Amino acid sequence: MRYWCELRRLYSTFASSWPGAGLLFLRLVVGSVVVGRAGPQLWAGAPLHATLTSASLAASGVLLIAGLWTPVAGTVVAVVELLHLLTMAPDRLACLLAGAAAGALAMLGPGRWSVDARLFGWKRIDLGAHAKPPTRGTTV
Repeated sequence: MRYWCELRRLYSTFASSWPGAGLLFLRLVVGSVVVGRAGPQLWAGAPLHATLTSASLAASGVLLIAGLWTPVAGTVVAVVELLHLLTMAPDRLACLLAGAAAGALAMLGPGRWSVDARLFGWKRIDLGAHAKPPTRGTTV
C-alpha cells in the first residue's frame, strides 16, 4: 500500500475536461514525435550506446502515448533530448521542442484519459444506502 501512496505523490491532479484533452493531445504528439525520431535509428546499425539511447527514447515515447508512468517517461525524454541538444544534433529545434514538452508533461502529469489515472487516480467508493457497519457482538 505504501507504494501507491509514494507513486501518487508524482501526480498533482488528473485534469479532466479541456485541460485533460490538452494533456492527452500533448502526450500523443510528443510520444509520436519521439517514437518517429527514435525508430529509424534502432535499425540503422548504429553503435551500442546510440541504439540503447534510441530504445529508451522509443520506450518512453510509447509510455507517453499510453499515459503510463508519465512523470518518469517525460523526464527520460527531457534528459535525453537535452543531451542531444548539447551534443550539436542536426535537428536542434526538434530536440528543444520535444524535450521542453516532455518536461512539461513530467511536471503536469498525464491527465484524466491515461493509464496512470486508472491505476493511481483517486477512487470514489460508494457504499450505498444498504450498507451498514456491523454492530458489536455480531459476526460477519
